[in-house]
Amino acid sequence: MKSSVPSREFFVSFRGYRVWCRIVGEGEEKGKAPLLCLHGGPGAPHDYLEPLEAMAETGRRVIFYDQLGCGNSDRPRNPSLWTVELFLEELGTVRRELGLNQVHILGQSWGGMLAMEYALTRPSGIVSLILADSPASMIQWVSEANRLRSELPPDVRQTLLRHETEGTVDSPEYEEAMMVFYRRHLCRLDPWPDCISRTFAKMGAEVYRTMNGPSEFHVTGSLRKWDISERLGEINLPVLVVSGRYDEATPAISDTVHRGIRGSDLVIFENSAHMPHIEEEDLFLQTTGNFLNRVEMQLS
Repeated sequence: MKSSVPSREFFVSFRGYRVWCRIVGEGEEKGKAPLLCLHGGPGAPHDYLEPLEAMAETGRRVIFYDQLGCGNSDRPRNPSLWTVELFLEELGTVRRELGLNQVHILGQSWGGMLAMEYALTRPSGIVSLILADSPASMIQWVSEANRLRSELPPDVRQTLLRHETEGTVDSPEYEEAMMVFYRRHLCRLDPWPDCISRTFAKMGAEVYRTMNGPSEFHVTGSLRKWDISERLGEINLPVLVVSGRYDEATPAISDTVHRGIRGSDLVIFENSAHMPHIEEEDLFLQTTGNFLNRVEMQLS
């Protein structure tokens, strides 16, 4: 549900392209900092993060943007563009253009991966990180995905494997089998809310295929060997790590992030898969809001 707080939408220029931004709220109460939200994918636009708009009702702006290549932003067709470095530069540009000198960052899935990469560059003004449903290692992600996939019905596993072997992953039959996994480990609500459907409709397919691959569990893209788990100890910020009990970013994946970042908090949402901000919206908003308030109280 969208917030009733006033909002505005506009574009930021980045490398000659337009990056769409939305700011919910008109300012911060004393002692509070805005929250910048990084969507997943790569290439899955901000729409599914809309429940987070409610956090603007607690006295802080909530900021979204669609990363280049998806959603309401420009979509250049150039697979060589889609790198971690480009999205780090884009994040820095958005912060600078919006004057986000002091800011909390919430990254969901790929957004959390990007947030960790960004934190490792030691930027100034990051008040805290919320890492939601995010791995520090795609090698671990693939291992856990294969474990979850092995628990699917035999006929579903056979369909997935056949199309992956034959290179026919665009087949409707493959997509139907893929949805069995997604309804277990992406979002367990039935039906899915409109914000998820809009995200799928506005996906940046080229970005997703280039960096990830044809599906969440068949990772063939440039991120397949991405791993910063050995560098997590360099992140010296207040950090909240969250995931769902049935998450494709499994509790084991979140535990790796939690153990790697000294002093971080870990919360598992017991009735959620990959989207606890939707599946357990009220509890998620309460948990993350309490974390932000606690961090700010300690800084005051």
